[in-house]
Amino acid sequence: MSPTPVYQRIALGDITINNIGQLRKLNSVLFPIEYKASFYEEVLHVGEFAKLVYYNDVCVGSVCCRKEVAQDDQTNLYIMTLGVLKPYRRLGLGDQLLEHILKEASDKENKINKVYLHVQTNNDAAVAFYKKHGFEITRTDKDYYKEVEPRDAYVLEKLIV
Repeated sequence: MSPTPVYQRIALGDITINNIGQLRKLNSVLFPIEYKASFYEEVLHVGEFAKLVYYNDVCVGSVCCRKEVAQDDQTNLYIMTLGVLKPYRRLGLGDQLLEHILKEASDKENKINKVYLHVQTNNDAAVAFYKKHGFEITRTDKDYYKEVEPRDAYVLEKLIV
């Protein structure tokens, strides 16, 4: 019998009041900043724009977004966090999370014009990851991060057509 292909071991799950603690724990390991209670409250109400990713039934990553209405009345989607625990990287989990978000953003009912995010300027792996998915650096925000170095962040965007 041949081993189960990797893609069959991956599952996306909703973020609920019952597993929000898993998200808190993941974020404390993955990101150098502490997210406030309002972040987690917001995540519970964005539906398909926040997901946990499981590998062999173990929660190993997540993506959390929020919808924003721009000054021109266009709706944008901001990726607040997307991360996978280090031992589980390079297995396509981040790809699945991002592809799910982009598919949902492309749904005409959601009326999303662009997806964007901030990435620390020294995070070459993240920049390469997003560029692989069609994102482009559109600007650099100086002193975006207050408590981590470097403080500067690239803004990466992908237009939804």
